[in-house]
Amino acid sequence: MPAAAHAEANMQNARTDPEKWRLEVERGRQIWHYLGDNPEKLESWPMSDADRIRKFSQRPKRPLMPLLTDTDSSKSEYGGPMFLIPGFVITMYITKTPWKPGQATELINYLRARANKDDGGWGIHIESQSTVFGTALNYVALRLLGVHQDDPVCTKARSHLHKLGGAVGSPAWGKFWLSVLNVYEWEGNNPLPAELWLLPYWMPIHPGRMWCHSRAVSIPMCYLYGRRFKAELDPLLESLRTELYVQPYHSIDWNKMRNNVAKVDLYLPHTKLMDFLNEILVLYEKLPNGFIRKHALKAAMDQICYEDINTDFLDIGPVNKPMNMLSIWVAEGPDSKRFQNHLRRIDDFLWKTSEGLLVNGTNGSQLWDTSFCIQAVVETGIAELPEFKESFLKAYSFLDVTQIQHDPIIDFKTCHRHISKGAWPFSTHDQSYTVSDCTAEGLKATLLLQNKVEFPVGYSMNKLADDRIFDAVNVLLSMQNPGGGFASYELIRGPNWLEWLNPAEVFGNIMIEYNYPECTTSAVLGLAEFREHYPNHRRKEIDSTIQRAVKYILNAQRPDGSWYGSWGICFTYAGLFALNSLASVGLNYSNSKNVRRACDFLISKQMADGGWGESFKSSELHKYVHAETSQVTQTSWALLGLMAAKYPVKENITRGIQLIMSRQQPNGEWKQELIEGVFNHNCMISYPNYKFVFTVWALGMYAKKYGNEALRVISFVHFKPWLQPAATASRPCHPLRIRCRRRGVGTPLKSRLQWPPGPAFHSVPSCCTANSFGRVVHFPLLASNGVESAQNLALLGLPELDVTLTKLHVFDPEVT
Repeated sequence: MPAAAHAEANMQNARTDPEKWRLEVERGRQIWHYLGDNPEKLESWPMSDADRIRKFSQRPKRPLMPLLTDTDSSKSEYGGPMFLIPGFVITMYITKTPWKPGQATELINYLRARANKDDGGWGIHIESQSTVFGTALNYVALRLLGVHQDDPVCTKARSHLHKLGGAVGSPAWGKFWLSVLNVYEWEGNNPLPAELWLLPYWMPIHPGRMWCHSRAVSIPMCYLYGRRFKAELDPLLESLRTELYVQPYHSIDWNKMRNNVAKVDLYLPHTKLMDFLNEILVLYEKLPNGFIRKHALKAAMDQICYEDINTDFLDIGPVNKPMNMLSIWVAEGPDSKRFQNHLRRIDDFLWKTSEGLLVNGTNGSQLWDTSFCIQAVVETGIAELPEFKESFLKAYSFLDVTQIQHDPIIDFKTCHRHISKGAWPFSTHDQSYTVSDCTAEGLKATLLLQNKVEFPVGYSMNKLADDRIFDAVNVLLSMQNPGGGFASYELIRGPNWLEWLNPAEVFGNIMIEYNYPECTTSAVLGLAEFREHYPNHRRKEIDSTIQRAVKYILNAQRPDGSWYGSWGICFTYAGLFALNSLASVGLNYSNSKNVRRACDFLISKQMADGGWGESFKSSELHKYVHAETSQVTQTSWALLGLMAAKYPVKENITRGIQLIMSRQQPNGEWKQELIEGVFNHNCMISYPNYKFVFTVWALGMYAKKYGNEALRVISFVHFKPWLQPAATASRPCHPLRIRCRRRGVGTPLKSRLQWPPGPAFHSVPSCCTANSFGRVVHFPLLASNGVESAQNLALLGLPELDVTLTKLHVFDPEVT
């Protein structure tokens, strides 16, 4: 790395000026620029209103203003996974590519901010416990970015890594990156044979039958493994060989490390079949196979080039992107046009936050977020507000330019892709991958804007031609699997037993496509909206597709009434989708046992404060796990599902609405809470826009369903007790004295509050125990007559405490 980058990065606690970052958005493409101390650039590119709203230094006019700003698409980070930054850093280091001004500094800052405060390590995602995978790779990233090994962040992380046994316990992806960097030996990896690409497609183990993400990642891994590529050793890499391990580097028996995965990392152990096949492949690697390997590597490189061309060098995501970039550098050198094209796409993945610079999970979630935002404002009536009209036209323009109007540039059969003409991708047009639910949600959003929003004189909309709408429907109809469900990117191509050969160790269900209730619901709702406006186009096919899809959703329901969600956390998320799809065909609480079971399941998970909160552990364990506190996003999901199902008990829904209202900030936003998304069961990912879109959606649907009634908002005392109780939970209750302060009034109010609760609250929060000390505890306060008052609040077995109520919302807002 150039000396300038080292000098910039090596400044402990160095920061760039946040006022000098600018976000450029063109056709959905999001690029952050640091203007530095260039006065001409700063003068010619002042901060926009959208930039100020994003920093929340100004008060938005409406809660959705952080989304509906001066560009055509929703903007936000798409972070969460903690194994993405290292891939880019390692590739930039090996290829001797300098970072742009400000980038190295802010990458370091983000890694510092996200280090586990207790042990100094990093996990597989931002809310997980520290793992060898996360700690080893992010430690390496910091060192390559110029942080000294004696820096406190490195010292603490290295100590924890050694406690976990050192980097030898990394899972397969960690071993791969360390081997490429030449700080781990290739002999310590299980084989990655590129020869699989020479097999005929009819064989069930052909890579073309794999799930597209696994396929795309495996190709450059096979190529670099087949070449046994290693970075050139330098003093820093020599030092890392010492820092990462608890024993001398050259004394490690690398072959024995192939299946060594730290317990804290291991989510899905190898099957015995996988281990057996790996032993066979180890023997194969010892044979003279130069001729076959040469052809296999060419086949792999061809697929890498196909991927680059089809996605304009974005690739499907930030895992295979740096791998492809490095493979091209190895094959063609730094001056090749392909490598230069890779360089111009690095910034597409970088997102600036208050913590630093992160790598997004793709080049964003623009289409996905924008589609939901449009649906929320149209279905709630917000779209009729005149101040939003111009924003909706820009959003419509984004839908227009983002729809893919061609099949893959390289023949889709050759590169093992699905047809894409008419599809919408997850993020931007250039990313180019067909996604079933994105196509359906993009189609629905387009039809809503075209047919259900009135635009005044002076606003012109160039509606999509019918042929383009029909192309989208054609894509959806082509994606239904024989069982009636819809997968994510492609049809299911491989047998279920291919999952026995999952080599990743940290992810589940990655080998093939699967049907998902969420994707299937999106397809049902998109086709249903289309059928309303085009009742005669392929009607029999659409009716049959919807019927089979609904049958799949009913069959996918669990005995307890829930559905497992694979793309959001978890049972709450899937319940939202499934109940909406069933409602679209007339199934509701009064006429469907399935719907009643689903609603009863959701109601059984409602928390004492009226909200819902589900932990990411639900996704890992495949069973419902409560979060410590309710979450506004998950509360919104549950409420939208219940309202779609026509759940008859209004009180439960009202309490959830009150919870959402109580969390809204004075500037219209909701604060970020726990992470919202997931993939492959074990890795969580952020959807920060959800807290704006689904909250407003739920509030608006409540107003439409029950009338725009005034609601009193229930607030909650948030405090950490600081006295050690002398009693147990069985000890008689003591009253709790709380000092309250009226909003805008300086005189404190004193109330004595005592358990048991009043009739509005039927259960004690799970955190209300004598062992709750040191944790945040939430207690409901009842408001009356528009003035702060509280009754029937107490603790189980806690002594009397003085608690200053630092935040109390009591007001009578209208639901809008």
